[in-house]
Amino acid sequence: IADAMEGAFGFNKLVVGIAIALVAAVVIFGGLRSIARFAEFVVPFMAAAYVLMALVVLAMHYDEVPGVLAAIVRSAFGLEKAAGGVAGSVTAAMLNGIKRGLFSNEAGMGSVPNVAATATVSHPVKQGLIQSLGVFVDTMIICTATAFIILVSGPSIYDPATPTRVEGATLTQAAIADSLGTWTVSLMTVLVFVFAFSSVLGNYVYAEINLFFLGAGRKTINVFRVVVLMAIGVGGVSKLTAVWALADVAMGLMALVNLVAIVLCLSLLDDAVLLRWLPRRYR
Repeated sequence: IADAMEGAFGFNKLVVGIAIALVAAVVIFGGLRSIARFAEFVVPFMAAAYVLMALVVLAMHYDEVPGVLAAIVRSAFGLEKAAGGVAGSVTAAMLNGIKRGLFSNEAGMGSVPNVAATATVSHPVKQGLIQSLGVFVDTMIICTATAFIILVSGPSIYDPATPTRVEGATLTQAAIADSLGTWTVSLMTVLVFVFAFSSVLGNYVYAEINLFFLGAGRKTINVFRVVVLMAIGVGGVSKLTAVWALADVAMGLMALVNLVAIVLCLSLLDDAVLLRWLPRRYR
């Protein structure tokens, strides 16, 4: 949000960080339910608007799509660097892909199931399908659309051979403006705010539910809320590389804990339970 506001309107990041923390404080200490209901309706529309812009950009650069797809495949598997004899290129490509995949949808990290378990549905499988759909929409549609928008923008915005000075949300803003015009900068700022702020609230809800489950009292929750608000303010002025590094470490630890828990849970299941889970033709 701070990057988008600075790139679009020249706002100071410190001011933006403090403003976001204050707005988050109002929500966290007060109207979380009303904001959640608002986000429930607004976020899908914002996502649809973003995908629509991406489709327009792709239609304008349809002749470049095959080359972009080929570049994505080559880069994902490190084929070009591997052919050049650069040791560890495939491993590096896989490592970055895994880190960005975790950051995108958190699949396998164990952060979402505790919230999904609080949903009111007629059958748990329905909620499981909703969670799976969320991963698909987030990664395969939203993130893929972002990649195409950036890669078709050309070397004036992003050149893979040269480290770009524009990064983060500002890079996406610049790539869309390159194709559709500068009027999209303000719209992208609104989209980034809705997506990012809803993520801030979502992550806070994850933590609060876990703390309540562990028996935390009201005082502990309030102290945690203050820490969250401080983190929001600091995050607004921190360098993007530092934020990425901290997020990667935190997500790696979460995934490690979750995978160990899954293995332990599976070890407690007897054969009869496993057989009931399997489709009849595989029993």
